[in-house]
Amino acid sequence: MSTSFPWGVSPIGPVSESLANLSLVDHHVHGVVRQNPSLEAFTNMITESDRTPRDLLEAMDTQVGFATRRWVAPLLDLEPFASPQDYFDRRIALGADEVNRRLLSASGIGHYFIETGYRGDEIYGPQGMAELTGAKVSEVVRIETIAEKVALSGVTAHEFGTKFFEALRDAAKDAIGLKSIVAYRIGLDFEASAPSLYEVQAATDKWFAEIALTGKARVSDPVLLRHMIYSAAELKMPFQFHIGFGDPDLNLHRCDPLLMTDLIRQFEARNIPVLLLHTYPFQRNAGYLAQMFRNVYLDVGLAINYAGARSPAIIAESLELAPFHKILFSSDAWGLPELTYLGALLFRRGLGQILDSFVARGDWSATDAIKVATAIGHDNAYRAYGNVGNE
Repeated sequence: MSTSFPWGVSPIGPVSESLANLSLVDHHVHGVVRQNPSLEAFTNMITESDRTPRDLLEAMDTQVGFATRRWVAPLLDLEPFASPQDYFDRRIALGADEVNRRLLSASGIGHYFIETGYRGDEIYGPQGMAELTGAKVSEVVRIETIAEKVALSGVTAHEFGTKFFEALRDAAKDAIGLKSIVAYRIGLDFEASAPSLYEVQAATDKWFAEIALTGKARVSDPVLLRHMIYSAAELKMPFQFHIGFGDPDLNLHRCDPLLMTDLIRQFEARNIPVLLLHTYPFQRNAGYLAQMFRNVYLDVGLAINYAGARSPAIIAESLELAPFHKILFSSDAWGLPELTYLGALLFRRGLGQILDSFVARGDWSATDAIKVATAIGHDNAYRAYGNVGNE
């Protein structure tokens, strides 16, 4: 029995059956926690919000909570729909190592593209994930994290620009891509051109004065963020951008990818692939951009996990306009292996249901549908990232 369609749930057609056995490439994901989470930590990680739920019942009273109890509980030797407390008690009794092993193994992911810039000291990094899963692991470098580390390293404001580029180049030497969270810091409605050297130096001086006062180096100046993006573009690497759904640190209405159309045009002229991550609730807009521009790709990761039983609708909308060779799979899981597993399971089930329905209605051939499913789940990641690390 396939681990992707467990506990008596059988594939409904040829695409679902093919997807059940496909080794997935997760082009945007983070590591899992090394230790058992506390109850508070678990309730925080099972929701995308940074507001702590009042209790476990509230935290699990969601699509992702129901999906966890339905699909993950049996992997921990529980009945489907086990109570939230029974579920949490069982995962703690098994221990983090065993839970990680079971869920990551069952996910059927053969290659992880790990983004390492967020709370990396709490989770397994690329080497740890490779050892834990036995899968291939490649790294994606977050540019803002590099900039903030450089700013705290003792360099002067005058040296920062050069030192940032050198540090980013070194960090990206063995990586497959770069990522920006500019959507979190200022939104996507920023001036798309590169700032002048005068503007950059003035903004850097101001930032370093703030660092001297606070001891913290969170970069949020629009000029500096634009400068970092254009400096990173000199490396000519695939470039991920957070789009849409995320925690309350962002303003969602400013995270529509249509707002970065001018930047996409400039990146297209430089032949730099742009990977639009997550995209919910802007997956249709992202699909439009993928159709219009040669260099744009998208996924609906993260939303799949959190939408649970409604995730097929989101997946279906991502298929409306985007060329099928421009759509990728990601889980965007962080911390909890439940999210990695659900990202993979719900992707397989949702995409399988949709494409099998196309075949059943006579709209698509089974051959074409299986080809598209294989491309989205596996092949397109290598196409977008230039076949780096291809199996």
